[in-house]
Amino acid sequence: MGQNIPESTKLSILVVDDHEIVLGGTIDLLKQQYPQADILTAQTVASALSQVKLQTPDLVVLDLSLPETSGSSAQAESGVQLLKTLMQNYPTLNLTVQSTHVRALVRIRPEIDRHKAGFTVADKSLSSKDMLTRVDWALKGITHTKDIRRGRTLEVKPDWITVLKLAFHEGLQDRSIAKRMQVSERTVRHYWTKIQDVLEVYPDEDKQDGKNIRIQTEIRAREEGLID
Repeated sequence: MGQNIPESTKLSILVVDDHEIVLGGTIDLLKQQYPQADILTAQTVASALSQVKLQTPDLVVLDLSLPETSGSSAQAESGVQLLKTLMQNYPTLNLTVQSTHVRALVRIRPEIDRHKAGFTVADKSLSSKDMLTRVDWALKGITHTKDIRRGRTLEVKPDWITVLKLAFHEGLQDRSIAKRMQVSERTVRHYWTKIQDVLEVYPDEDKQDGKNIRIQTEIRAREEGLID
């Protein structure tokens, strides 16, 4: 369980979102629910890390699609890495992820499972009441990650994610992927078989088309939130 906040202690909440309208709406909701709280804000990964280090908030409510710095483009991967850093450096920090990209959290599911503090997920499609409930749960040290995935949990290794990113973000072929990862092409092909198995992408017995399998793998990987 994370840190439960005594009533006599003034609550501090950091809201991280690069969309000003969403940021303002979240702040208004939190102020209504916690009128005595200090509400801090950040719109980039860099600002969020700085605020946490300086202010040590009781809770961080963050979107996943964030820019690294002011002027850079927002990406879900940036928010995922921010979340990973916060969990590593602040194991008692309560967290609520408020995002339309909640499936991307499967990439760091082991880290989430090990986090000692409150951790809740609030898809942006949730009602204001449900969102505030998730915030309250996080402040009480409760973990609620049901919305990350429906059904079975994917067991995905970091090397497999790297292969997917190099192939579908950078457009590399197996030989180049092998060089980048400093492994053999045979190992890369082995990774592909494991990736396709976990995503349940298998060759059509009547059509041994490797290209089509890769296309299906990319589609399924995106559906499952393994890549943007």
